[in-house]
Amino acid sequence: MKISIIIPAKNEAQGLSKVLPKLSNLYQDSEIIVVNDGSDDNTKEVCLEHNISVINHPKSMGNGASVKRGAREATGDILVFMDGDGQHDPEHIGVLLNTLHQGYDMVIGARSKEGQANLFRHSANAFYNKFSSWITGQKILDLTSGFRVVRADKFKQFIYLLPNGFSYPTTITMCFMRSGFPITYIPISVHKRLGKSHLKPIKDGIRFLLIIFKVGTLYSPIKIFFPISFFFFLTGFSYYLYTFFAMGRFTNMSALLLSISVLIFLIGLVSEQITSLLYSKS
Repeated sequence: MKISIIIPAKNEAQGLSKVLPKLSNLYQDSEIIVVNDGSDDNTKEVCLEHNISVINHPKSMGNGASVKRGAREATGDILVFMDGDGQHDPEHIGVLLNTLHQGYDMVIGARSKEGQANLFRHSANAFYNKFSSWITGQKILDLTSGFRVVRADKFKQFIYLLPNGFSYPTTITMCFMRSGFPITYIPISVHKRLGKSHLKPIKDGIRFLLIIFKVGTLYSPIKIFFPISFFFFLTGFSYYLYTFFAMGRFTNMSALLLSISVLIFLIGLVSEQITSLLYSKS
């Protein structure tokens, strides 16, 4: 089966200069595609120097946009996604591929604690993993890992759902799980990234919240909406009991809280049906 290796890269000349020679040596017969996401360093020149196919974005469009562009251009039966910053060792690709051939549709390289960029990133990823494991009912070791191998026909079914930003790994993982495609994780060691990170603390914090909601809405919205609905119902009902016994009446606040709980629950039900329709053809 033909293999396509896709590397999204923005100002990753330093990392690519070490990754590409190793990739070319190990996978001479495979298709290697670097998507240059509007880099202002010599990322393009490094790729050409090593005879690697490079797709150039005139301006930065996001990590997810680069992944989607690379997947659309790829001709392989199996897609390999990895970062261009030197963190991922090309030698680990073989382990992921061997596992894929055991009947899986996606195999993900799970980073250890030591492989996280900093304490904040480690804490955020640990929360993602526990939260998503609760949502899906399956153990998730590394929800946001960008190092994975996947069957191309399955992956391309969900390209239209993938965001242009950094949360594409979260989205594609939820899509595969919701559709019943088998996924597994392989623990891997990663190297310290080469070059400057593109992630920012404030943006990371916002992304942290968005990923939480994305996990829930992509897999099972009712698991998100029902607890919120129940909280408003419990608050409204408790307040009603208090006002009934204290003042002998049913207040507008109680009615408002109970009405909100019903509305949130109904929104959850509708969202659940919409989510089911997204995966009706998979």
